[in-house]
Amino acid sequence: ESLHSCIGLLGISAGSLLLAVHFYSSPRAAPLIPSTALGVLLLLVSALLAYAGIRRSLRNASLLVALCLTLSALWSGYGVILILAGQGALPGPGDARDALVPGLATFTLALLLLAVVGFLCGEPLLGLVAAAMSLASAHEVALHCSSSLGPSAVACSHLSVCLVGGYFALGRILRLLSKGNLALPGTDLAEKKAQEQGRGSAGSTNPFAAPGLLLNMLSASVFCCRLLGVTHRLFLGHVPWLWAAGTYQIGICVLSYRAMDVLMATAFGFTSILKFAGGYCLLYPTWQPEELSLPTPFLVVFSILFAVLALFLSLQSPVDGLYLLVFVTYCIALACSPRGFFAGGPQGVAVAIFVSSALVALIHLYNVRARAKIPTGKEAVKALLARSSLLKLREGPDLHAPYLGYSKYADAEVLAYACSVLASFALTASGDPQAPRATVVIPWVVVAGGILKLLGGSVAFARGKTLESSAFILYSVMWIIWGLTRYSGLCGTARSFHTAVGIISFMLFNSFIVFCSLFLNMAWFFYSLTFMLIAVSFLLDAIHALPPGYDIAATLIFGLVSFYCFLAALASSTFEGCCLPMGRPMVQLSGVGAGTSKCLHLPARKASSVKRIADILRNGGTCGIPTDTVYVLVAACSRPDAVEKAHRSKRQAQDRPMSLWISSLKQLEPAKHLFTPLLWDFMEAAWPSPISLVIPRGEWVDFLGMKDSAKYVGTPQSVAIRIPDCSVTTHLIDLVGPIVVTSANPTGEADTTHHNQVYAKLGDKVDAVLCGGPSPENIASTVVDCTKIDSGNIGFFRVGIIPKSQVLQILERVQKK
Repeated sequence: ESLHSCIGLLGISAGSLLLAVHFYSSPRAAPLIPSTALGVLLLLVSALLAYAGIRRSLRNASLLVALCLTLSALWSGYGVILILAGQGALPGPGDARDALVPGLATFTLALLLLAVVGFLCGEPLLGLVAAAMSLASAHEVALHCSSSLGPSAVACSHLSVCLVGGYFALGRILRLLSKGNLALPGTDLAEKKAQEQGRGSAGSTNPFAAPGLLLNMLSASVFCCRLLGVTHRLFLGHVPWLWAAGTYQIGICVLSYRAMDVLMATAFGFTSILKFAGGYCLLYPTWQPEELSLPTPFLVVFSILFAVLALFLSLQSPVDGLYLLVFVTYCIALACSPRGFFAGGPQGVAVAIFVSSALVALIHLYNVRARAKIPTGKEAVKALLARSSLLKLREGPDLHAPYLGYSKYADAEVLAYACSVLASFALTASGDPQAPRATVVIPWVVVAGGILKLLGGSVAFARGKTLESSAFILYSVMWIIWGLTRYSGLCGTARSFHTAVGIISFMLFNSFIVFCSLFLNMAWFFYSLTFMLIAVSFLLDAIHALPPGYDIAATLIFGLVSFYCFLAALASSTFEGCCLPMGRPMVQLSGVGAGTSKCLHLPARKASSVKRIADILRNGGTCGIPTDTVYVLVAACSRPDAVEKAHRSKRQAQDRPMSLWISSLKQLEPAKHLFTPLLWDFMEAAWPSPISLVIPRGEWVDFLGMKDSAKYVGTPQSVAIRIPDCSVTTHLIDLVGPIVVTSANPTGEADTTHHNQVYAKLGDKVDAVLCGGPSPENIASTVVDCTKIDSGNIGFFRVGIIPKSQVLQILERVQKK
């Protein structure tokens, strides 16, 4: 945790040092650092800051997260503009100024907001850094707008950031040398971490909302400055700001799914599409003289999607819902303006986006860190819906829990379905075959239908949805390939046999998905089937046999089916109960995925889940559970029928007997006289740990109440026994009593390291799975032969996570004792 904080603050200092050197040397004929080299270095620093911000955010929400991500976006766009200037791509006398000013003005205000929140919420060090960076950006804007201000003022502001970084580095060095006894104020990260943990859930659940909103300010600023006359024209130099904002917003979309915030993640996915489209429109005139045209039906549909999302987001946060209505207005303004992003109407709405983004970002920044929150209207909406018997909001920690019980990401199907709608309606714009790029289709199809749909497929795969992820990924590849070839002029007016063969290959893959969707639900069947109509239209177009109007009809049908799936996914993620049904499976077979599984999947973090697993074991069930090593299959010793069932389901080999687990040596206390003193002391010293001890079989087994279960455990001569070093497992044993254990995989296969694998390998042969996510270790326990320990010798049946040397050291300490 302290490492990532150090990387973030020292990375900010390094970038400021580069800029300080640059501005101090800029009056010279030859600057000390050339523009291209400085741009490359800033890109490297921005990547480092993005890494620090993301890694820092995985454990707690600090203002440092927003600061690192904001500065990373600033320096990435700034660095690309410097590279363009260094390579002669901005030849005009005022081009560099016009390119830099919108981004610098945005980050002046954004960093000022961060500084204010930092000082108000008890993070003065970060507030000071943000204030100094804001001052540096303001000085640079003034430098570009007026020749009376020299570059030394900008350099001094950056140097002050370096001094803060040096203070922080000195504090860390002193703490290291004094072994924690000496620390400068504000540099004790252990104390800061304790304060953050003490606040608990006082802040916002999504720490990435504020950086995403600040990026909306960045894109809006490009068009605001043109409308207000700050810049003379929109051109290539503004593309880095727009595409940097779009790229970072896609990253923040992923991180918002990590923060289990489906609606804000979808909103950031939508706004990133607009940024890439704006960049495309500004980039296009550099190589083509034709005037661009935006597909009106697409923008109308986009405004509808924004409006629906705003409605559902209002139920979570009315302030955020009202904020999204500004983008509804923006899409309508673009649809009504023939010149699109270059028209005054959309640029006027961009001013509203800039102002509203700043205000909402300030609310999110403050609510992340402060105990006393700025009200967003959420409680009023909850109180209003509480009176309704029809609608009930989904709430609680298991709001986005998948069927298999555990995932690091929320469900991204809402965004994936919406991207299908956008991509399909974008294809309704035929455009000019002689100038296909003049119709703005590529950003909508490639970014929405391709990149964001691929993101949705990746998240679906992470949540254990194999069929859905395969379909999303397949469709995204299809949209990207067809969008680039058809609407970028790569294939021209001619088609080829190779194009048709490629499309037929996609159709064969999709045929398999259509077949599998029969076992999923009705909506998915029609979703995959109507995409086949899209693929057929591509094929007919490739062989010059496309009937007039068929492609429009196919895209409209697929778009409408996708829109219904979008609404159904939104409703199911927001409300309890099935508001818009996806339908039952069209084909149901016993043992095939759509049938209702008897195997329960319960989250291991909940005490009620452990209690339920204990009830199942006491009633004669078998369960897969997480441990301190890999997942295991367990049954209660007091239920011989369950032990026999586990033996059969595992297909246990005779040379790999089942072992015995207890939670404490107190369970063996009544039989202590049956163990030798050395063996008892060795067990006491070795446990709890991932060390299984094979000890001589004896009358002590009867004290554990095994009864007829004993014949399935160990061999006639010995039994493997251990106390696991896992609180969940030992608590379960406390509730059930001693348990019989074997690895949760068929004999001869690899160990199981995730709860998904337990169900995949054993299926309904187990009654429940306690889901704890990935195993802490991928190696099984060490198995030690203690049958001859009284002679001073031990052997090893298997060397696992605990090495031989460590076990021998334990034995040596016990013998000396």
